[in-house]
Amino acid sequence: MEGKSASRPTVTMRPVNLGQPTDRKPPFKYSALTRVGFSDTDAQGIVYYGRYLPYFDDARVEYLRHLGLLDADLAACEFVMRASQVIYESSARFDDLLEVFVRTRRIGRSSVTNEYAAYRVEDDTLMCTAEQTNVLVDLAERRPHPVPDDYRNVVASFEGADLELAVAS
Repeated sequence: MEGKSASRPTVTMRPVNLGQPTDRKPPFKYSALTRVGFSDTDAQGIVYYGRYLPYFDDARVEYLRHLGLLDADLAACEFVMRASQVIYESSARFDDLLEVFVRTRRIGRSSVTNEYAAYRVEDDTLMCTAEQTNVLVDLAERRPHPVPDDYRNVVASFEGADLELAVAS
């Protein structure tokens, strides 16, 4: 094919939404799907307890993407994990499809507290719940930084009356 350019089909990638708004489990208004992989399981064939944390993180990322906050301008600040508490209710197994519900429960002066609930889709069994608090930290000073009003307002608009807002100062 010298002198001729081969025509290649154009592949258009569509955005993939791994999460979606929902009203199935109030007060949660958003959920994301995940499937249990073989590497997520322990010798007994059930999800290793530590693997739920990445499931929660993935759901939180999709939630923030939905709110348009995934790439929020936080200047030289980032959210860092301050606390994480998980309560295990039942055992998920390899190939189970899980729906992880996520919501912002509270926004403090410099912190954001999220709640999670993971359910097996097949029978709607609660696997575990969690609460995590992230603090916005100025990376140069290594000190807490107030959550910006724009960020606070976007979350408040989505969560409505279910969100506890501390007075920003």
